[in-house]
Amino acid sequence: MKKRLISIMLVICVVSMFSIIYTAAPAIADERAVHPRIVKAINAIEDAVAYLRAAPHDFGGHRAEAIADCEKALRQLREALKFREMQDRKKMR
Repeated sequence: MKKRLISIMLVICVVSMFSIIYTAAPAIADERAVHPRIVKAINAIEDAVAYLRAAPHDFGGHRAEAIADCEKALRQLREALKFREMQDRKKMR
């Protein structure tokens, strides 16, 4: 009887743990879904960088600096999403 009660309690604990993880996972792992405008900005900037790199001219000498600035912006936007993910993980503890 005691073994059975311990087994049942263990199963309940495991199921509870998985349900907590399952409900928290979308909030943690999918910041992109929560912040679609940031994702849209990332995609637009990536497209602009590809366009600039493929362009046959240098836009009056501004192409290289524009690409560098866009790459910096991309890094910052990605870091912003990572920060939000870390904040959500802290809340789940």
